[in-house]
Amino acid sequence: MKRDLELKLLLKRGALLTAANWPAVAIQFAAETTFQAMLVVPLVGAALLVAMLLGADVTNLLRGSLNEIFTTIADALKSEPVALAGFVASFAIVLVGGSVLMFLVKGGTIEVLLASNAIAGPIEREPVTWEGIRGVSRFTPQRFLDGCTRLFRRYLALGFLLMLVYGLSGAAYVAFLVYGYRAAGDRTLMIGWAFVAALAAIALVIWITAINLVYLLVQIAIAAEDIGLADAGRLIARLIRTKFRELGGVFLIVLVMLVGATFASALAWSGVGLVAFVPLVGLAVFPLQILALLLRGLVFEYIGLTALGAYLTVYRRHADNIDLMLARAPSAPRPTS
Repeated sequence: MKRDLELKLLLKRGALLTAANWPAVAIQFAAETTFQAMLVVPLVGAALLVAMLLGADVTNLLRGSLNEIFTTIADALKSEPVALAGFVASFAIVLVGGSVLMFLVKGGTIEVLLASNAIAGPIEREPVTWEGIRGVSRFTPQRFLDGCTRLFRRYLALGFLLMLVYGLSGAAYVAFLVYGYRAAGDRTLMIGWAFVAALAAIALVIWITAINLVYLLVQIAIAAEDIGLADAGRLIARLIRTKFRELGGVFLIVLVMLVGATFASALAWSGVGLVAFVPLVGLAVFPLQILALLLRGLVFEYIGLTALGAYLTVYRRHADNIDLMLARAPSAPRPTS
């Protein structure tokens, strides 16, 4: 019961810090939307190229998620190696550029939340009031830009390290699938291999999720202590060992919230989509679809920054406890001459 209350207070504190600094949510959302829009450009260009070269239907090529669209276009361009190489290169350039933008923005966001957390006091144990929320707001354009400038280089190096881990993990997963498919030659073994492949996919998702959590915690340590990647990694390893329950509890609750929000947005989107087929009335639905997309994006960003605020609180308390223990420890005796 006490543990559930502590998790509730952690998430409440994260939610209040995020609400107090709502411009950071808007900036994060704008950066994420810009990143996704940048990724659409090479996909649309490649789809038009495939339509002209191979006579494919552009609508079919641009159906599904970004990953599905990329895979469909890449498969269609296998017969044109030069065009395929150009498509992959352009997509990679946009992916790296958009990622750099996200690394830059995250530095300002964490800088603002750190400043807000430092003066918030026990806000999670007090009644929620407008004055209380406004009192812990520490967002200013200058502070945000200062955070972007101060942390950009280290966040850029950390981000490229994350992308390297993504690439190695994906390559290992694909190699495992290819080797297993070749090894399971007959039909009897193929059934068992399909089950193993499903387990491998689940393991990959869990691995990537864990890497993302460690990545976020390292970002917090870098910003809070103004240290490098290696020192931050050691601090986070110690944090995970001592605060595993708190971190795991926050992670699971936030995951449930994200799944619920995704399910709710899918239901709302499908309902709006049905109305869109009605003549004339469907024209009025388009603004509602745009509004729904904006609301969905802002909600997901708010949930993500709420989790960030909760993790930041866990880290800060852990660091404060270590400082207190060091302060109380008896000093080493001086050597006598």
